[in-house]
Amino acid sequence: MALSQIDTNAALIVIDLQKGIVGLPTAHPAAEIVERAARLARAFRARKLPVVLVNVAGRAPGRTDATFNFTPPADWADLVPELDRQPDDYTVTKMQLGAFYGTALEQILRRRGVTQVFLAGISTSVGVEATARTAYDQGYNVVLVTDAMTDLNAEAHENSLARTFPRIGESSSTEEVLVRLG
Repeated sequence: MALSQIDTNAALIVIDLQKGIVGLPTAHPAAEIVERAARLARAFRARKLPVVLVNVAGRAPGRTDATFNFTPPADWADLVPELDRQPDDYTVTKMQLGAFYGTALEQILRRRGVTQVFLAGISTSVGVEATARTAYDQGYNVVLVTDAMTDLNAEAHENSLARTFPRIGESSSTEEVLVRLG
């Protein structure tokens, strides 16, 4: 479904645009995703709407078939400088796929009276989708800015866009959101 409106109390949530993830091979050029997310962040800030910058610094405990023998470099979780983090931005560090569980994200949004969340970042089928699903479950109007997200896997990205996102929110482009924000 296309973007119907921008709520008065909207927020931008940017998922995992950090040095370690932006440096991975993605289905679409990560530099373009970062540039679009940075433009969105500037526009939300100009309208005095909350910007939440999410990074991931580990993984949730538990059994899984995926094994990771990986020791990240010291700056792996650092947000990319192109996002131009501002003092009024919120930073949320997660240890799991989605940005809600085990973080202050819901509290940040509720205290600001947010009713609508715009999502961008890497990776579409993991961090973005997990956050979008929870936002939908918690009653937020969800907008997926589809040209401001990518995945490590092109098929997974397309699956989220074609099958999951239409069930939980509206989709838009960066340009459409920027025009609507004015």
